[in-house]
Amino acid sequence: MMFSLYGLEKKTDMPLFTRPTHIPGTALTRVTGGRMMNVVAVVLFFGVCLTALNVYELRRMQDNHFNMHRDWPVAEGRTGKGIKDRPVAVIRGKRLESGYLNHVFDVFKRIGYERGVPESDWDVMWSHDYPFTDPKLTPYLRNMKPHQKVNHWPGGGYITNKMSLATSDIHFIPKAFSLPHKKDQLLKHAEANPKKMWVQKNNNHRGIRIRPLDQLDLTGESFVQEYVDKPFLIDGRKFDIGIYTVLTSIDPLRVYMYEEEVLIRYCPKEYHPFDPEDIDKYVIGDDYTPTWKMPSLKETYNRLQYSHKETFNHYVRSIGKDPSTIWRDVKTSLREVFMIKEPQLVEALHSKYKSVRNFFEMVRFDFVVDEDLNIFLMEVNMSPNLSSAHTPPNKAMYEQMIFNLLSLVGVARAIPASLEGSPEDQNNMLVSERDIQVYSDICDSDTCQSTTSCSNTLCQLCAHCLTADWREHLKAAFMEHVSRRNFRRVCPVPLTQEEAAHTKVQSESDLSEPNWLMDYWYRGKCLQDPAWCT
Repeated sequence: MMFSLYGLEKKTDMPLFTRPTHIPGTALTRVTGGRMMNVVAVVLFFGVCLTALNVYELRRMQDNHFNMHRDWPVAEGRTGKGIKDRPVAVIRGKRLESGYLNHVFDVFKRIGYERGVPESDWDVMWSHDYPFTDPKLTPYLRNMKPHQKVNHWPGGGYITNKMSLATSDIHFIPKAFSLPHKKDQLLKHAEANPKKMWVQKNNNHRGIRIRPLDQLDLTGESFVQEYVDKPFLIDGRKFDIGIYTVLTSIDPLRVYMYEEEVLIRYCPKEYHPFDPEDIDKYVIGDDYTPTWKMPSLKETYNRLQYSHKETFNHYVRSIGKDPSTIWRDVKTSLREVFMIKEPQLVEALHSKYKSVRNFFEMVRFDFVVDEDLNIFLMEVNMSPNLSSAHTPPNKAMYEQMIFNLLSLVGVARAIPASLEGSPEDQNNMLVSERDIQVYSDICDSDTCQSTTSCSNTLCQLCAHCLTADWREHLKAAFMEHVSRRNFRRVCPVPLTQEEAAHTKVQSESDLSEPNWLMDYWYRGKCLQDPAWCT
């Protein structure tokens, strides 16, 4: 019998792969074992080399990270003694040496902060990950001092959890059903809408593809959402719009939107001819196409130096459409999400934390737009990307936005001192009791001067009725307004002076009492000065 082994021809009468009788078994074992040992040795050698390379690369990244921030003063040992005139920031995240929070480090350094650790006498903690489930941080977060601030809210997952948000039955969110619990409702809805295509998702946002209903797995833990067909296309590409939004207070609720700029991400490939198997046509990931590479936009963005937002607005107007309808609906959507989710946030906060004034959070709402300029909220991102490593032209946008955020929440201040224990005259220089007074005619009326007047909601903002807690709420709202820079208020609702003059009494309003009182105060400030209307 003839066969070829590694290209060499052999002749033998024995069956294939049977050991020849004239080769001793032990000799064959030694040959085979020797080859195996050589293979193992080579594999181990390459494994050691690869490990050494990884260790070297990690150390290099760490050195680069620390060298980059070497000139930033460290306050790791500060526990109330020593330097008092500089605030301290603790910045936490996994693999910080990779540089994804470099812009955060740089902004804190520029506004006069020292670096700290959780054990420090810190003023601000910026955590990339949700900090309230970290056992290392729990002792510090449960016992925060009044001046300390953290860049997340307890219960923020009620907004950023993809399944929780998608299945909330909120306007502007495509219809979605959680599985397997809402399987029957899904089947009924699909039967009434047979032409609908669906996207199956989970909280990890992986493996997204468009499918007809009969190709979906309806048994596992996930959710199924209607696909938004007929998207608005620019240069043939689908895109999404990221809106940076800040929650500064709950109970009462205050929400701001970054008005100056948005993040617009375009798909890597043109939408048509549509192929549901090619996700680069309709799923926007980290490899998105930026504004400055889009044929119809790059001239406006690169040469004329307009923002992403104004470049987009200019294009939409150039094809005869009105982009203002998009931004109007975006603000309505932001307001609705926070109003509906606020009770859950309040419960999560009050169950474990004493104060509502230790927290702030910036998230990114991602919308898609259809060809009629209708908006659809797809998700809300906790700790949105703030790194320009893959998109260097976005560096200025990210750093400006971080600075605007820290200014809004009182972390970046004109007075570069610790946030703790500021002298009373210094605080009054920033905001005094007189700054928060509104409705002089009402407060000086017989109605509000009676001994029982403070039970009347219209009188509760008068100086003699204001509680200490509400004085702090109003001073915080005042400081946010004067420090907001490019952020604009979304909630309470911005108004004209004419609208501000017509106030529903609390019993006729849909707002909770704290939210009604906050809205009532902004109306009073708007009537005093139109700059406070928006």
